[in-house]
Amino acid sequence: MTRTQRTGRRRLFRLAGACALAFGLAAGALPAAHGAPAAPEQRAAVQAPGAQAATYTNPVSAGTVDTFPDPTSIRGKDGYWYAYGTQNPVLQSKGEDGERILPILRSADLVHWDYAGEVFTPATQPAWQGGSRLWAPDIRYFDGHYSLYYSVPGRNTVAIATAPTPTGPWTDGGAVLPSPSGCPSGNIDQSQFTDTNGTPYLYWGSYDTICVAQLSPDRTRTQGAVTQIARGRRMEGGFVVHRGAYYYLFYSDAGCCDGAFSGYQVKAGRATSPLGPFTDDQGTDLGALTSKAGFVVGANGNRWIGPGHNAVQTDLAGQDWLVYHGIPSDAPDLAPAAGGSLKLSRRPLLVDRLDWIDGWPVVRAGAGPSDTAQTAPATGWSAGGTFNDATLNGWHAEGAGTGGWTSPVLTDSGGYAAHADSGTAVAHLVSNGTAPANVRAEADLRVTAAGGAAGLTLAYAGPGDRVTAWIDRGRGAIVTEAVVGGTSSGEQVTALPAGFTWNTWHSVTAELRGTVLTVEVSHDRLHDPVAVQTRTLPTGAARGGSVGLSARGAGAAGDNATATALYTPVTARVADPVPGALLPGYSDEFDTTTVPGTTAGSPWSWVRGPAAGVAAGSGSLAWPTQDAELYLGTNTASVLQRPAPSGDFTVETKLVFAPGQSAQQAGLVLYENDDRWFKLVHSVLPLNNGNGALLHVTEFGKEGERPTTTPPTAVANAPMFGGPTADTLWLRLVHHTDTANNEHEVRAVTSRDGVTWSYAGVWTLPVRGPLKIGLVSMNKSGATARFEYLRTYAG
Repeated sequence: MTRTQRTGRRRLFRLAGACALAFGLAAGALPAAHGAPAAPEQRAAVQAPGAQAATYTNPVSAGTVDTFPDPTSIRGKDGYWYAYGTQNPVLQSKGEDGERILPILRSADLVHWDYAGEVFTPATQPAWQGGSRLWAPDIRYFDGHYSLYYSVPGRNTVAIATAPTPTGPWTDGGAVLPSPSGCPSGNIDQSQFTDTNGTPYLYWGSYDTICVAQLSPDRTRTQGAVTQIARGRRMEGGFVVHRGAYYYLFYSDAGCCDGAFSGYQVKAGRATSPLGPFTDDQGTDLGALTSKAGFVVGANGNRWIGPGHNAVQTDLAGQDWLVYHGIPSDAPDLAPAAGGSLKLSRRPLLVDRLDWIDGWPVVRAGAGPSDTAQTAPATGWSAGGTFNDATLNGWHAEGAGTGGWTSPVLTDSGGYAAHADSGTAVAHLVSNGTAPANVRAEADLRVTAAGGAAGLTLAYAGPGDRVTAWIDRGRGAIVTEAVVGGTSSGEQVTALPAGFTWNTWHSVTAELRGTVLTVEVSHDRLHDPVAVQTRTLPTGAARGGSVGLSARGAGAAGDNATATALYTPVTARVADPVPGALLPGYSDEFDTTTVPGTTAGSPWSWVRGPAAGVAAGSGSLAWPTQDAELYLGTNTASVLQRPAPSGDFTVETKLVFAPGQSAQQAGLVLYENDDRWFKLVHSVLPLNNGNGALLHVTEFGKEGERPTTTPPTAVANAPMFGGPTADTLWLRLVHHTDTANNEHEVRAVTSRDGVTWSYAGVWTLPVRGPLKIGLVSMNKSGATARFEYLRTYAG
């Protein structure tokens, strides 16, 4: 059985049409390929917006592109979703041996994607970039156009390109960052964010710092002070969303791109300001010189390795989804593109449900990346439509000016609805269908005349029974009103930012859960609203009804007006693994003065030992760090080992360790031999561009063989990091034997108090022989590790 054939969860994590598309590429068509590839496969015509899949299975890019690293996505004003990825050889399986420069995908339902072009070709890439590969795009809509921010590593900067539609044509806007940028790190992996006061920001960094600065009003250049908001080994891929009282910084850390040995994970911190300070879910400042908690998603032992570099997308029911990449264990590597030797990992596009539990984001309530059929995002609707056929079919007019509604066409949005001047009266364009009482409605609205107002209306039963959220140009505000039985419950007014661009599209969403109405106005539905309003409505307003557009005065227009049942949030995490009964025969309290493994009959034994200076007594084992290594061909460090129980078990140690120099490390191992092991240690690493600063991490790694080489060659991991460190640290390795796939699965768990635990991801290795429980203290001399106990538990 291969990983792709698995249908069930494993024990370790079995926890408790018709749009014309005149402004894009022809549906399903691939542009002329680079080099001399075979003719590309043609796919079926792209579904129209409103398509609804019942289920999906990752990767959602399967059959379209081979890889799609560092994805970002947006819902275009035409009603489709678009995704953008890092430059890669995305079409090798279709006979192409070159790379696509910032490839683009398009979808009607977030799970079936078609190739829609690329931002640049070798002929159109701006000359100032010197032919650099282009990475990590971030897409936004503002002021009537799409802005794509992307990394130019060959010039160590971030650039911008703009277009009137999600597929182009793209106009180069040059570098966004000055030189030097003011951030002491690699200037890549950028993300744009707009605060509720309208202030735009750019986040960027990598290698090993994330920074933020304000953008100019046109969002093309950074300006003013640069603030460092996060530090950590390979901390990168920042993406900020605003939810409730907090700003959340998503990021990835550790080893991103080493095939089956990639330790990438997504984590998050939150702050009450877009400038920080951001802290993880254990209160650790993201700028602290330690690894961090706040786990959003990591490898869980199934097919997906190194999940990371995310964006966040919201479906039409209001449910959030993590858009990210992962490396398939059964095909982790890509062949180099023609004419190059660059080794690349295969990183297709994944989507999974993003839950918010106790104020923190986590994928699938903590279950991790999915590799079996899942319930698909809600992309259909109960009532409404996109007007993409440039008619008003399916809608009817009520209220004032019933003959004033028309259906013109724009380049970016396709068909939309507009109303002539209705004076002071209110005109409605109402869907023929209805939606339920707990509902999410949304629309793109604009107002091109000074005194006008455009509204999103929901729970509509007639002009005297409705709920309307207006963007009112005359008052510069969101204005909400509920009318029940012809009587208004009164207006609530929330100011919009002074620089609000009324002539261009803005997304307005309204969620009515019971009697609580929440309205957000944003540029592009990407969790950075420029205004939010929450109010309680009369009981009579909490009902099912139609969705519609409303107009008052001149210049009101709307598009993509839909309503569907509001999602039900997941409020409880899946249960984390809990150790079973203590196994005394596999444990040691180190309560004698005898050094383990030095007397006959001891369950302990030494590999290259006993280590010099090791001492036992007073309930602990003291072990000075060795100037020695356990890494690929350099196997000079001692390992203190003892047999492990068969099957599933958890091993734990309490480690007192305060290393002061780079490379000093100590902790647990599950050891088969010098080239096959799992390791969880408190380790010290240098911080890139950190002026000599040292980073303390809980480093979780493995060494094994790369199966794609003949004969298999030994490989060490690109590391995975656990939670924050401390001078006293509890470490656990949770082992499970996956008998169906003949694999060891090992998960890292860390704690600073023995009570609150951080659960990191999972490493796997094929079973070749038995593992032994072990300890190490190594890499560079000068520190002493004290192990207070070694306890092994069932399960």
